[in-house]
Amino acid sequence: MKRKFTIKSLISIKNKYPNLWELLQKLSCGLYFFLATWLIFTTITLVFASLQPVDAFFVLGGSIRRETYVAQKAKQYPQTPILISHGSPDPCIWLIFQRELARLQNVWLEKCANSTFENFYYGIPILRRWGVHKVMLITSPSHLPRAKWMAQILLGAHGIWVESEIVQELGVPGNRESWVKTGLDLTRSLFWAILSQIMQPQCSNVIKLTKIDLPAWEHRGFNCEHQGGLRN
Repeated sequence: MKRKFTIKSLISIKNKYPNLWELLQKLSCGLYFFLATWLIFTTITLVFASLQPVDAFFVLGGSIRRETYVAQKAKQYPQTPILISHGSPDPCIWLIFQRELARLQNVWLEKCANSTFENFYYGIPILRRWGVHKVMLITSPSHLPRAKWMAQILLGAHGIWVESEIVQELGVPGNRESWVKTGLDLTRSLFWAILSQIMQPQCSNVIKLTKIDLPAWEHRGFNCEHQGGLRN
């Protein structure tokens, strides 16, 4: 009965408001055309991007070993910019790069994100401003497969090809992945992949690693994760 009522209602609306019905049809066709065009264009862009060299490192916060790894990479690719999204305390990252004798000039710290979704939420506008086409995503096994899939959806929606480096952690990681958590994050990632085409949130707390005032931090005191092998 409910189905018959729905069909009859649609027919009634179509007969009473032919102009409105025609407008809805045009809007639907326009939307489908836009989505199809966007998907084709994005796919072509990704194919070309996949053939290019990596032009940015994107580090998801959560383990100091990821920052140690990217500092070692920075020595091999000193001109490639690095974005660390809500990673370890600022002085810990500074000390790691100093210990590894890596350049600090191309390293930025984004400090607004408080979740994996927000890593991309705030990170994508920065990567787009840099004109990035291919990014190396740095994370850990305890962050998978959720982080990798989110990166492919959200960065891919902007024509940014994603490669990933998985950095092993020591001991038992503090976080645990679940399929419920993964499902929820992937669902909102699909929605944000579309909305982020017109909305570009800006993080108000992005600083260069060269701007870290180590003496001030030493005066206040700080602690670094033991996996970093640093003496505080």
